[in-house]
Amino acid sequence: MNILILGSGGREHALAWAVRQNPKCDELFCAPGNAGIADVATCVALDPEDSVAVVAFCADNNISFVIVGPEAPLAKGVADDLRAANILTFGPSAAAAQLEASKAFTKEICDASGAPTAAYARFTDGKHAKDYVRKQGAPIVIKADGLAAGKGVIVAMSEQEALDGLDDMFSGAFGDAGAEVVIEEFMEGEEASFFILSDGKNILPIGTAQDHKRAFDGDQGPNTGGMGAYSPAPVMTDTVTQKALVEIVQPTVDEMARRGTPYQGVLYAGFMIKDGQPRLVEYNVRFGDPECQVLMMRLGAQALDAMLACAKGQLDQFQINWADDHALTIVMAANGYPGSYAKGSEIKGLDGLNNETTLHVFHAGTKSDGTTILANGGRVLNITARGETLQSARDAAYETIAKIDWPDGFYRKDIGWRAL
Repeated sequence: MNILILGSGGREHALAWAVRQNPKCDELFCAPGNAGIADVATCVALDPEDSVAVVAFCADNNISFVIVGPEAPLAKGVADDLRAANILTFGPSAAAAQLEASKAFTKEICDASGAPTAAYARFTDGKHAKDYVRKQGAPIVIKADGLAAGKGVIVAMSEQEALDGLDDMFSGAFGDAGAEVVIEEFMEGEEASFFILSDGKNILPIGTAQDHKRAFDGDQGPNTGGMGAYSPAPVMTDTVTQKALVEIVQPTVDEMARRGTPYQGVLYAGFMIKDGQPRLVEYNVRFGDPECQVLMMRLGAQALDAMLACAKGQLDQFQINWADDHALTIVMAANGYPGSYAKGSEIKGLDGLNNETTLHVFHAGTKSDGTTILANGGRVLNITARGETLQSARDAAYETIAKIDWPDGFYRKDIGWRAL
């Protein structure tokens, strides 16, 4: 079958790498892709949010299956338009994608389904929001309601930080995403990510991971889109996982179906876990980035089979075959990220680093000028390794990253510290 992946980041490179290994894949396209994805797929200059162009490309190239990587096309209804054109698609409808596109919507779903989460309040003006913060005190969590590329959350440890964050949001720092804010109780515990496939009725857990959000070692510095991740997450024990499925995930899927907006695709649930009890932090409607990289490294070719079963409504007939292994990824980012950074610097030393089964350098923000690889984003490379233990995966990743010659980039030296 011919397959199209929409997106251009490290997540999409990992998806393409896994899909390419499956013999069901004949031709693989990625729109728009990046310099690394070009090694495993044909990159096409196509806007993932342009439904008309995407549907037309599928018709012209006999595309049998589309995998939507980022959240923005999903929120804009690209999956709806693909299904309307009778193209098998992996990814939720625009209505179901509200689970990520609107924090307030997710809270409504939690209320309706009884899923444990943080206490919250919603505001559309700064004055009332600030009054609420002063009444509640700090620490407290401020969230832009809409999509903000993973950066619209402020964990304020002081009242002043919360008030400043509200000023930023209501003054347009996150665009339309900050027109409404959700203010949440600060939850204590250990955070972990849980990935589940849903075909609208059936659910299938496909892995756990832990991300490192802060820019610098020791979880210091500003929040980022993620500076590294590992899988599985030790805090997600069998008992915690079962509680999460029974108390949070399945009730959510059931409530979405009850509303007439069944959820089909990957559901990425962020949990805060304390004393063995998971509480929902947030939902995302796509694979995490960089969590996808460690999941794909562990899943390999069967990732395509799982996504096909999901899109066809056949998850009850599918089972994941897990190896007893671990994976870890380190993000190399441009100096200055997540603030302002320069593009166009040359990255050397990438040749010969990849091993198709245990090690791969996934490209997140790169481009090629024909002879060299250039940085073209904030998070640029994901050095990802798999091993029998987390320590062995970590060692392999750090040994590899030391071979990359890119003075204009930086990375954390402590990925995996929670588990190790």
